[in-house]
Amino acid sequence: MVNRSQFAERARSILHSIVETYIESGEPVASRTIAKAGGHLSPATVRNVMADLYDEGYLAQPHTSAGRIPTVKAFRSYVQTLTTRRPSLGEVQRMRSELRRAESMEGRLEMSSHLLTEMTHNVGIAASIPTKSQTLAQIELLLLADRRVLMVVETRDHRVSNRVVGLDQSVTQDELNAVRNYFNENFKGWTLSRIQVELRDRLAQERAMYDAMLQRLEMLYQKGLLEVGLTPEVHLDGTSNLFLIDLALDKEKLRDLFRTLEEKQRLLALLERFLEAQPGAVGVQVGLGDVHPSMEELSLIGLTVTLPTGLATKFAVLGPLRMNYSQVMAAVFQVGATVESLSE
Repeated sequence: MVNRSQFAERARSILHSIVETYIESGEPVASRTIAKAGGHLSPATVRNVMADLYDEGYLAQPHTSAGRIPTVKAFRSYVQTLTTRRPSLGEVQRMRSELRRAESMEGRLEMSSHLLTEMTHNVGIAASIPTKSQTLAQIELLLLADRRVLMVVETRDHRVSNRVVGLDQSVTQDELNAVRNYFNENFKGWTLSRIQVELRDRLAQERAMYDAMLQRLEMLYQKGLLEVGLTPEVHLDGTSNLFLIDLALDKEKLRDLFRTLEEKQRLLALLERFLEAQPGAVGVQVGLGDVHPSMEELSLIGLTVTLPTGLATKFAVLGPLRMNYSQVMAAVFQVGATVESLSE
């Protein structure tokens, strides 16, 4: 006699076999197919279990055929059993060789999105989310026409950001050079958060502001000098692969999907919301219908890595429900771990 725990284990095994078969074929799965693959269960037994799984919302019947397809609930059950395969030494060496060709962190992130697309044939995403724990390398200030100044901030991870601001009063390039020299001499090697605290204190102590250089520094600080390096960057590659997926979307929903992927802030919100797993652990979110109805049949697999420089990075793959989860999880881990190792 089969007890309750054995029955639950049997149902789970059959369910996950159905998911794997559906991922491979993309066709509704029949009980006979699962029975033949398992070898020790009759089609009738499998059929009865599948009927229970259907009633519990794990399987759906797309039409009148005998086959069933797994639902989002089934995929979520399946991915909970997966572990992330660690790359071999040869895979790591090849990946390091590829990514070393990029001289800057932004270049490596852009290349990472390309590599994820090539490795998984889905949409590759790589994002950098600066924090105030990043360390300053140097700033540069360049005078432009019409009282405008180009503010450039470089952090120790070779990330370069810039912003053009308009000033309320005229300055000379020599005055900007004096501010730049003061800033680099006093704050090089400091974290952005520490600089902000110290700079506020120094400016507060010089209330009279008789020093012209400090007046110029105060003016640039108010224009967001220390915020220049804190703009997130998102690199997306392979969106055309979504056209190859048989998504049940009409033209309007398909347009909505691509509009969503084009908006950097919505992509960042997506990564932040669903990649909250422990740093260094690959997270999987099956079904993204809560974000937008057009993403109901998509899954997100990603990894969050905080680099020694304080830069938070996210590596992810967006693909269909029936993607090869084990393969994609391994690819995401390999790319993220390699970028982290190159930053040490």
